[in-house]
Amino acid sequence: MVTIAVDAMGGDQAPRIEVEGAIRAARSLGVRVLLVGKPELIERELELHSEARSLPVEVVAASQVVTMEDSAARAVRTKRDSSIRVACRLVRDGVAQGVISAGNTGAAMATAKIVLGVVEGVSRPALSGVFPTVAGTPAVMVDVGANVDCSPGLLAQFAVMGEIYSRVVLGIARPRVGLLSIGEEEHKGNESTRTVTPLLKSLPIRFIGNVEGRDLYTGKADVIVCDGFIGNVALKVSEGMADVIIKMLRESLGATLTRKIGYVLSRPAFKDFKKRLDYSEYGGAPLLGVKGVCIICHGRSNANAIKNAIRVAAAFASKQINEHIEREIRRFSANTLELKV
Repeated sequence: MVTIAVDAMGGDQAPRIEVEGAIRAARSLGVRVLLVGKPELIERELELHSEARSLPVEVVAASQVVTMEDSAARAVRTKRDSSIRVACRLVRDGVAQGVISAGNTGAAMATAKIVLGVVEGVSRPALSGVFPTVAGTPAVMVDVGANVDCSPGLLAQFAVMGEIYSRVVLGIARPRVGLLSIGEEEHKGNESTRTVTPLLKSLPIRFIGNVEGRDLYTGKADVIVCDGFIGNVALKVSEGMADVIIKMLRESLGATLTRKIGYVLSRPAFKDFKKRLDYSEYGGAPLLGVKGVCIICHGRSNANAIKNAIRVAAAFASKQINEHIEREIRRFSANTLELKV
């Protein structure tokens, strides 16, 4: 049975949401979940769920909590018994195969990098986001917030890791890799995009050239590469736009009696539409390039998001994604010295 450690004190509504998500995951996914945090708070939430005692859900004590106000450096330096640090240690020590957190993103990434270490050949871990497309297949964007400034070699590493994620975990046979820019033409973009293009062409991946922001949802590319600043803006705009579209559509359908009747008749289609846009269905963003498995969730994640983050972590662990990354990075680096940052 795969074991996943959950930072139970991280999210905006912790530990209630983490406990509920863990119970859902243990019940439906067949995984063992370790809830890490303050035992008295976690136990109080577990008592509200009668089925909890019959499921493989356990509590691991941690005396400190990293808040959203803590800087990543301070959290790593002073909170050595924080819930996120204890959860990462469980993965490092082989007690768990993956860790998820909906807490302070910077602190979670820094802690994972220090405690778990980085896969050999990877210069910096990268966050990968998954987006729905009209083609019906998911698109992976790397990076969505871990690295604001990126060298060409770093972007090339993101392309390799994103391609492996798409191929091994998402099941895309030959992922198409695109470079996010302001135009499809090769000469468009900034110095970073123009410099990395020859490097991406030299790699044994299916590089299709530049793609634009709208291509994130068209399915033109299976993997989209960019620096963390641009990727995080794209991620937040997407989340906000999805919320607005769903709210406006619901208001519009309920504006008149005729529309209300139409809404009732089309409710299954509306629910399907909402589900396709719902970020919680994708769980969280895997931190590619660290040893072990680390999934970073949105601070306002609901129980469904936590459950799906556990699902993603279990899938990463069972498919040995890190072994694939290490092997591919080593192979590509041997062919292209510039891939080494």
